[in-house]
Amino acid sequence: MDPVTPTPAGTPAPPLHPTAPADPTATPLGFGVGARVTAAVMSEDYARVLVDILSRLDTTGLVRETGDVSTYFGGHEVHLQRVLIDLAEDLARTEHHAALTVTLSRGCPGEVACALPAGAGPRATEVPAPRRTGRFASAEWSLYPLADQVAADGTAPDHMRDIHAAIDHARELGTFRGSEHFATRLEGDVGEVIATAVAGWLLVGRSVQHVTSHLTLSLNSPSHEVREIEEGTR
Repeated sequence: MDPVTPTPAGTPAPPLHPTAPADPTATPLGFGVGARVTAAVMSEDYARVLVDILSRLDTTGLVRETGDVSTYFGGHEVHLQRVLIDLAEDLARTEHHAALTVTLSRGCPGEVACALPAGAGPRATEVPAPRRTGRFASAEWSLYPLADQVAADGTAPDHMRDIHAAIDHARELGTFRGSEHFATRLEGDVGEVIATAVAGWLLVGRSVQHVTSHLTLSLNSPSHEVREIEEGTR
């Protein structure tokens, strides 16, 4: 977390989720920007591996809550992408087969940490640059622009238009591998795969208030070795 000035003994601790400002779209937490992450490691000492990785994560600029099902990170999208790539890279470096499931959300009117008024509108932010890790990942990605009202400029909601634009961006980044049932297949450096999902989420978020995205990553899968051998014999 960001460094803070120590408070005198007996002073009540500040709330975990700050009170929403007058303009709830002014801050990431006020706008409900965050991710839920669940990691699984195919190892007998998976608990030690996961606790060790989580203890080393740089959560600067983020709120973190870890439970028995998932870990929540809340804060600016740049920090979210950083911590997700760090987490995935650390999982990959264990050399164990691992899976990472990520749910991204922003602009939800019912989010615990925000109370957006009706028609609050989208919140644009910069798209973080990808960061290569040298670690391969395959992934299944789904994107959900939850727009059901005509925008202030008269633009009608068109979910597939926004989804196809995000997929086209994945093609430009070189991580798109094909369409699956209910998902888009991504492959490549795990940092670039995560950045692809974050970029699509943010690009749609420039015109749609509430956007969610699901990303399931496979790291060090035995099937990756088969894929690499097959590609090498072509």
